[in-house]
Amino acid sequence: MKLYNYFRSSASFRVRIALNLKGLPYEYVPIHIARGEHKQAAWSEQLPEGLVPTLELGDGTRLTQSMAIMEYLDETQAGAKLLPTDALGRARVRALSQIVACEIHPINNLRVLKYLVNELKVGEEPKNDWYRHWVRVGLEAFEKQLAAGPSGRFCHGDTPTMADCCLVPQIFNGQRFKADFSGLPRTMAAFEACMALDAFQKAQPSACPDAEA
Repeated sequence: MKLYNYFRSSASFRVRIALNLKGLPYEYVPIHIARGEHKQAAWSEQLPEGLVPTLELGDGTRLTQSMAIMEYLDETQAGAKLLPTDALGRARVRALSQIVACEIHPINNLRVLKYLVNELKVGEEPKNDWYRHWVRVGLEAFEKQLAAGPSGRFCHGDTPTMADCCLVPQIFNGQRFKADFSGLPRTMAAFEACMALDAFQKAQPSACPDAEA
């Protein structure tokens, strides 16, 4: 398999974690999103939506959208399960994942932030305030959901799931923007538990071959 991704892309980060948890080898193909490489004609075939991540399977089939990729891997590949076996557990893990992937990330991703600055002429600090606000709102909801569910070291029980694959990259991005993580004990405990595992450590941006300071 080939993973077309960018070291700072949180959606790509999610898939790298999932592949590591599954113990699946893959070829890392870097595309520098911040420099606009994903818009170049040379990548148009590999990136059907003009976005990362894209996972190319051995037969040439290309999958897009991190959530769909992770669920595909869980349905077709052996190794650690990213979703629980029970319907209620799967619904909870999907809901937690979607707080990050559908509520926080879409209004805070790179192209949105660039639009705020370049098109709407929002200053650097107001842009950062925008980012921090929506991260905080989303993580407060995430914390409430964790508190209402079963206990465990991770987001759902004592093994990492798709929810952890989504949470960890969001915390990393939030740290870059100096987001407020106070008063989120369950959330941050799950993050710390994840970062004690090789699957998460090896997927983090600084461990990627295209990493930059």
